[in-house]
Amino acid sequence: MRGRRGSLACVSAPTTPAEPSEQSPTPAPRRSRSRLRRAVVGIAVIVLLAIVATVTFTAVVIRRPLPETSGSLQLDGLEREVTVTRDEQGVPRIYADTAEDLFRAQGYVQAQDRFFEMDYRRHVTSGRLAELVGDVPAAIEADKVVRTFGWRQVAQQELDLVSDETRSYLRAYAEGVNAYLQGRDAGDIAFEYTVLGTTAQVEPEPWDPVDSLAWLKAMAWDLRGNYDDELDRALAYSTLDDVALVNELFPPYEQGGNATVLDPADLPESESGGAGAPVDVATAQTTSSPAGPSVRGARVDDALASARAALEAVPVLVGRGEGTGSNAWVVSGEHTSSGAPMLANDPHLALGAPGIWAQVGLHCTTVGADCPFDVAGFSFAGFPGVMIGHNGQLAWGLTNMGADVTDFFVERVRGETYQRGEEWVPLEVRRETIRVAGSAAVDIDVRSTVHGPVISDVLEVGAVTGAPSAAGTALGSYAVSLAWTALTPGRTADAVFALNTAQDAEDVREAAALFDVPAQNIVFATADGHIGYQAPGRIPVRAEVPGSPVPSDGSWPRDGRDPAYDWQGWVPAEQMPRALDPESGFIVTANQAVLPAGTGPFLTNDWDYGFRSERIRALLTQQIDSGRPFGVEDFNNIQNDDWSPYAQVLLPALLDVQLDDDYDAAGQELLRGWDGRMAADSAPAAYFAAVWRNLLQATFWDDLPQDMRPDGGDRWLVVLRTMLENPDDRFWDDRSTLNVVESRDEILTQALVSARRDMTVEMAKDPSRWSWGKLHTLRLEHPILGGEGVPGLVRELVNPSPVEMSGSSSVVNATGWDAGTGSFAVRTGPSMRMVVDLGDIDDSTWVTVTGTSGHPASKHYADQLGAWAEGRTFPFAFTRDAVQETAREELTLTP
Repeated sequence: MRGRRGSLACVSAPTTPAEPSEQSPTPAPRRSRSRLRRAVVGIAVIVLLAIVATVTFTAVVIRRPLPETSGSLQLDGLEREVTVTRDEQGVPRIYADTAEDLFRAQGYVQAQDRFFEMDYRRHVTSGRLAELVGDVPAAIEADKVVRTFGWRQVAQQELDLVSDETRSYLRAYAEGVNAYLQGRDAGDIAFEYTVLGTTAQVEPEPWDPVDSLAWLKAMAWDLRGNYDDELDRALAYSTLDDVALVNELFPPYEQGGNATVLDPADLPESESGGAGAPVDVATAQTTSSPAGPSVRGARVDDALASARAALEAVPVLVGRGEGTGSNAWVVSGEHTSSGAPMLANDPHLALGAPGIWAQVGLHCTTVGADCPFDVAGFSFAGFPGVMIGHNGQLAWGLTNMGADVTDFFVERVRGETYQRGEEWVPLEVRRETIRVAGSAAVDIDVRSTVHGPVISDVLEVGAVTGAPSAAGTALGSYAVSLAWTALTPGRTADAVFALNTAQDAEDVREAAALFDVPAQNIVFATADGHIGYQAPGRIPVRAEVPGSPVPSDGSWPRDGRDPAYDWQGWVPAEQMPRALDPESGFIVTANQAVLPAGTGPFLTNDWDYGFRSERIRALLTQQIDSGRPFGVEDFNNIQNDDWSPYAQVLLPALLDVQLDDDYDAAGQELLRGWDGRMAADSAPAAYFAAVWRNLLQATFWDDLPQDMRPDGGDRWLVVLRTMLENPDDRFWDDRSTLNVVESRDEILTQALVSARRDMTVEMAKDPSRWSWGKLHTLRLEHPILGGEGVPGLVRELVNPSPVEMSGSSSVVNATGWDAGTGSFAVRTGPSMRMVVDLGDIDDSTWVTVTGTSGHPASKHYADQLGAWAEGRTFPFAFTRDAVQETAREELTLTP
């Protein structure tokens, strides 16, 4: 699951960077990721100061919401008795006689454990965050943007679109949630309501099936494709004024030199005459050009910048930013100890407290047509079923495909009309009212074109659409609209339940045809010995527009006036790439290109460059060639591999630099014997990361807008690798130094010397005292109460203790950090790790970043964090006997 950089990550793990020294790079002035947290501080913490020191606060207020997890409880609406067992980590396994009872119980249990998280998410996805947190500007901005998208309206339409069975499951889940809420005061449900309730009325309202469907919109938004790259190209052009230079910063996937997910030889023949054939698209006639070299100017740049500001106001719920991605692979039984296929998956997402995943087992006591579920894995609190996991016959994992499912259209707007060809047609306008707890409501007018909602005028961040054009007011002004596949109602909810009960490759294929958004890679393995890959997703078809100065494939903003740039429909499901039992005996997906360019339907040009996938492939191939079969521990070791491809690319050039001063050369000497691993206790890794950060600053900060300063991800590694072969590349020159033209070696020297001095300030003068983990630290934060300004006792309660981390960006153990901020703090990472052995299902393993509970006072709030940080996992029991053996608590729910 791969996304891009975001600004307001309310469930991510933003950290406070160390104060930069005089030699340190000044962090890029990016929008604060904790702005909402800081603002919400004013809601209640002053009141709390009077009570946090009392024993009553700890004994009553904090522990009051902890649920009953053993004994017997009545659950209104149940048809028959349900059993819920919990293991040592508090993971619930639910056993019911009917599918509806199964999901009623899941709703009840997840409300027990994590209702505030569910409620917070629903307020965000409905554009109602200000109702929860009050008159907080960041919350109101987020609401304006989400209302403009219309997530909840789309979800409401989807409730009527999904199957009767899915609708019944969603309703049963909501009934279970509401049965838990009934008769409970807000303070009995979650500690957070006690805090928020000091200044606002916070009585949680009943759960609705649409609340669950709206969550899928947030998941799709955070895991969409290349919108950052699309906007960055336009912004880079605004300063570079040269398409060739812009293209140098966005090299094609082939320059990464790494393999694709599938070899074209592995593709089966399809109903359309070969899955490898490109989708036919019309060659459109154009009357203008896409936004870029032709549709440009200060007002267009302003509109694009305003669009970006609006999009970054949306809180991050799943994950965006450098390091957001995923690993998944499957290996056939001929290479495993059990003789059956094995599967591994670890999605790299935003990290917060509580973690995004809710582990669960959902088991029909008798599996049959009326109750077909016997599945376990990782769910989202707030949505029934399992998103990633396995049943008795099939295991599946997901990684973000990164398909381009969004396009920006630069529109010419005049009053309440916009231009289409030579005509001016009416904008669609609707009024939205945002209610604000403790303050007056805010009304906004949402405007839409045929392409989608207009997003450049949602926030007041500067003149965008009001200024007349140079040719006069008759031509109107510029605005930016967003086309996004998820704004068309779909059946992803149906796909979730279809995957939960899938038995074979054909079942996966049918489920994938329903999995509209987000576009994911599905890897799977079956108990009868097959491994496979299936690409789902609603993928737009774009016309080829002759004469365009930049590609018309969606990689640049498009001219909304010209219908030639409109989407032409969707790629047919039967033409989406798939494979079964490839000759290699394994399949690896880690956000790299699915197929070589020109093969299969066009998905995107903005892939992850494949360094993680290539490392996984190398480790798998090495062990297969050795003849040693894979066991679960081998897969766990690969998931925690911390070897860096950055070292392979950069070390030769860095070691060739001559540093005459012994003090300056002390850091460089560490690199001479370094094995390239980003281990937490490694001194060379710490120095190398500082060199990389400073190298990016010295090379690019003088050329690019602040909003696209390099985050240090794999794209920048490919760019630098090419530049290292050209000592006089234009980007080496520091344009801020007058009458001096810097070369490659001068910039490399500057990066090495400044990094040595930075490490002295940030850690110690003696390099032997440096360690990567001291810099690369994960500080998980609560979405509302975990940020700056909250009293220390409250922060200590809701924020787990910081942990030092191995890994890095584009490493298999992908603990991402953003070089553009000046900080090495972990921002994203493996949100969970799962290994499934279909030959010995109870030998499977799993771990999540925090724990099963969302209650800070619970022993399961963060009891998995230490093991997760160290790369350890827990037994993943599945069969009834194994679950019973690991059970520590049992709760009986009665009608």
